[in-house]
Amino acid sequence: MQIAEKIVVNFVQTADGPPTPQAFLCCTIQPITARICIYKLAKFVQTATYSFHCSRTTKKRDLMHQEVMDQRFSSCRGVSFEIQPHKDPFAIHAPPASRRGWVPRGSSNKTVPTSGAIISRSSSRASSHFCDLETDDEDDEDNVLVNIEEGYELDDKHELPLQVSVPEMLPQAPSKKILSKPTKPKESRLSVILLHQGLFTVYKRLFMVCLALNIAGLVLAATGYFPYARNHATLFSIGNLLALTLCRSEAFLRIVFWLAVNLLGHSWVPLRLKTATTSLLQSLGGIHSSCGVSSVAWLTYSLVLTIKDRDDTSNEIIGVASAILSLLCLCCLAAFPLVRHLHHNVFERTHRFAGWVSLILLWVFIVLTKTYVPETKSYRKDVGSRLVKEQEFWFTLVTTILIIIPWVTVRRVAVKVSAPSGHASIIKFVGGVKPGILGRISPSPMSEWHAFGIISDGKEEHMMLAGAVGDFTKSLVSNPPSHLWVRQVHFAGLPYLVNMYNRVLVVATGSGICVFLSFLLQQGPADVCLLWVAKGIEQNFGEEIKEWVSGYPKEKVIVHDTAVMGRPNVSEMSVAAARKWGAEVVIVTSNPEGSRDVVNACKGKGIPAFGPIWDS
Repeated sequence: MQIAEKIVVNFVQTADGPPTPQAFLCCTIQPITARICIYKLAKFVQTATYSFHCSRTTKKRDLMHQEVMDQRFSSCRGVSFEIQPHKDPFAIHAPPASRRGWVPRGSSNKTVPTSGAIISRSSSRASSHFCDLETDDEDDEDNVLVNIEEGYELDDKHELPLQVSVPEMLPQAPSKKILSKPTKPKESRLSVILLHQGLFTVYKRLFMVCLALNIAGLVLAATGYFPYARNHATLFSIGNLLALTLCRSEAFLRIVFWLAVNLLGHSWVPLRLKTATTSLLQSLGGIHSSCGVSSVAWLTYSLVLTIKDRDDTSNEIIGVASAILSLLCLCCLAAFPLVRHLHHNVFERTHRFAGWVSLILLWVFIVLTKTYVPETKSYRKDVGSRLVKEQEFWFTLVTTILIIIPWVTVRRVAVKVSAPSGHASIIKFVGGVKPGILGRISPSPMSEWHAFGIISDGKEEHMMLAGAVGDFTKSLVSNPPSHLWVRQVHFAGLPYLVNMYNRVLVVATGSGICVFLSFLLQQGPADVCLLWVAKGIEQNFGEEIKEWVSGYPKEKVIVHDTAVMGRPNVSEMSVAAARKWGAEVVIVTSNPEGSRDVVNACKGKGIPAFGPIWDS
């Protein structure tokens, strides 16, 4: 029996998009004939769509080029900077394609988002020691262009309301002709962090030196040339734990940074000494990581010696030592760079809770080992009088105090959160703060903490500027909280060392400006020049921040609005500004790729430069 099929088709060419079925044409045909007609129909739509988008894309490219060449000004009042575009990772090589896109594919009922779609960022992202940085939407648009051209399949969560369902019988279209591919693929954040760091950075040199010293001590102890270390292997393990805690203690480092600025922040101090100190303080994470690995090595050696002399110890001591060793190994594995940057929340919680349990078990271990009597297989009762005479007790006590200090200052405070746009939020707190200081906030203090630069005029309030790039920072825009958890002990980072120099160029992109704005609002010892590259300054960051930047002398401020002027070569701009300003040093806060390029460009021209190192 013959089956009749009705096909409803009509082609209407609209002014805003490709042909769409609108009217009705009914006919009765055989199944085979129907399939042939549908195939020809698809070819017609495919050809018409391609021609439509090619002509529209060409017109948009010409208009955008003319607009960028004509509008050579910044959105900040009284601030401008003339440049010529260059080919670099920051340059836009092709304009965004049409918001309407129809890309037929061969598989059944696949939906393809249009080229203007914005891909959601991963919820597990690397935390910065300075502030959460914003990635412009243009990055996402470039990624979508590449994905569509290369035929990548996008997840359902990246779909836009404007979608086209492609029947299975339609042939594949030559999608590579629809959208132009950027001349240089965008590097991922992870590849820049893990693959493009030198083998001999200060961080890695500190790591290797510290590890080499510990390995040398272990070898000497094992071969009998260092009997003190052999008899006190546990003490060396606890000593490494104390050292790694000092390298990450915000209270201790606040004192260290203050001393560095006050001792070396004089004009007669050699610049080489200042830059060496900056490199050392910025790379203390290398010592932290090395001491973590070394503590595992020393504890393993101590446990081996204990098991060999099993008659002189108890099963409880061996069990507790084994548990501590397992937890320390877990902390080291969670801190592995690949794990940390791909699953940062897992790293943070594992590091915190495994570290706390290890500290508790360490106290149990010390009490057991210092009160155990091998002859009677029992424990002494005079615990206090014996512990105060042991070095392990004092090392562990200092470590415990350093860990507790930040937590006793945790408070839940009222905040005022405003969002000038969907790209950033401004969080206001009570109380003034000195320039270069950073703070941590959290929606849940036991699970996560986020570090941001602090903006303050030093008087009655301070604020944080948070780019909406992660789950937490996006929630600040979509669902502003009335209260947040804070640590009242603020900490010092790389921006604080600006006070150690005489003339400094600070470079920021996006919301990275937050760590430097306080230097504009408060008079400090350093003469600071600011270079800020951002998109839609007033729209995305608000009138208040625009007024602050505009109110600063324009010879000391260079603002480049990419929404008006296009993306510049930030590296060349930084070198030119540093030379014009006569800067002793350049300090940059940007994304990993941008920070790397600016630092390398400045160092290549003989200008000392520093940026976030995204360490372990």
